[in-house]
Amino acid sequence: MRIGLFGGSFDPVHRGHLLLAECCWRQARLDRVEFVPTAQQPLKPRGPVASEADRVAMLRLAIADRREFALSLLEVERGGVSYTVDTLRQFRSERPDAELFFLMGADSLADFPTWREPAVICDLATPLVVRRAGSPPPDFNALAPLVTAERLAEIRALEVEMPATPISSSNIRQSIAEHGEWQALVPETVAAYISERGLYRS
Repeated sequence: MRIGLFGGSFDPVHRGHLLLAECCWRQARLDRVEFVPTAQQPLKPRGPVASEADRVAMLRLAIADRREFALSLLEVERGGVSYTVDTLRQFRSERPDAELFFLMGADSLADFPTWREPAVICDLATPLVVRRAGSPPPDFNALAPLVTAERLAEIRALEVEMPATPISSSNIRQSIAEHGEWQALVPETVAAYISERGLYRS
C-alpha cells in the first residue's frame, strides 16, 4: 500500500485541502490519502479554534464519498503537541508493510530542517512536496543535508503540481465571524455543519 499522510489542523477543512490530497493521490499514484488532524501543532501554540470533535466531524463529512481518502485519529487520540516524527513512527510500527508518503506544501520546505528529527522523518516517509501554480518552485536544497543524493533526486521527481487555490482556514474563520461569503470554499455538508453548530462566529 502506498499511503499518503496529510496532517494539519483542518480548522475547518476546505476545498483546497481536498484538491491538494487529490493531486497527490493521482500524481504520486497513492492507494490512499489519510487525513491526520492534529491535536496541537508545535508552531501554533494557541491550538485550533474548533474542538477536536467538531474538526473530526467536518473531516468525516468532507471525505464521506471519497474512497481514496480516509481519516486517522492517531494524533487526536494521542493528545498533546503533535510532532510529525512521532506520528510517522507510530504509523510505521502499526503498518510495517506500507510505503508512507508525507504531504507538505512547497512553502514548508524552508522550515523543514528545524522540525523535530527531520532526517528521521525523511527515513520513515517520503516527503511529497506540493507546488501551487503561480508559486515559486520548491527549494529542495533544504533537504540536501538530511538525505542522500539519490534520495533527494527521488523526492524531486515526485514533486506534485496543483492549481492555485487562494483558500485558507484562517480566512474562512474570519469571513464567518464577519458574516461574509464563505460557504463555497468548503464542501456543502461542511458548510451546513458549521452553520448548524454556530462555529467560528466570534
